[in-house]
Amino acid sequence: MILLVNGEPREVAAADLDALVLELDLEPEAVATALNREFVPRGERETARLRENDAVEILSPMQGG
Repeated sequence: MILLVNGEPREVAAADLDALVLELDLEPEAVATALNREFVPRGERETARLRENDAVEILSPMQGG
């Protein structure tokens, strides 16, 4: 299915937000997620089902100064 991930169209196989984070090879503990502009806590990603054309934002903290 096609999702809008961080503003870019992307074809993915994941059915839920937790699976998407893993599919994108990201560390689940190191990112924050939102689905269609709604924050999704880490513990709720497994139940956050994805649908065609959903907008997903995945953010990770940056280090530096």
